[in-house]
Amino acid sequence: MKQPSGLTIAALAILGLALGACASAPEPADAPAAAKADAGLDRLERLTLNANRCWFKSKDPAFAAYSLAPELSSFSGRPRFLLVPRGQIEARPLLVVEGRSGSGAIDTYGPLMNEPVSARITADLARWRSGANGCEA
Repeated sequence: MKQPSGLTIAALAILGLALGACASAPEPADAPAAAKADAGLDRLERLTLNANRCWFKSKDPAFAAYSLAPELSSFSGRPRFLLVPRGQIEARPLLVVEGRSGSGAIDTYGPLMNEPVSARITADLARWRSGANGCEA
């Protein structure tokens, strides 16, 4: 069996160092959870879960004509959920609740924001954004 030459060993050592430099350093175990996860996505996920539980699973009559369409996986950095006509998940959205990665801001827009139910939507979202999870109307 042929022994590797000094040049081959040196080349492999340099290659190993170069590859090691490309590896990212692991996060410290005590890194805050907010730094590890996208706050915008986390917030919208919680809002979506609350909307589903409080507006739909509870069979709230104010939302009986609508279906929830979550779109939390977004390459645009703007996770969101939609309300669409009931049973028409691919229909044009009547409400869009959209967050921004790394921001506490959410945008709420669509035709439902011009309807009487908009006061309820605004109040529920404000309550949930403040950390409460209740469904009180």
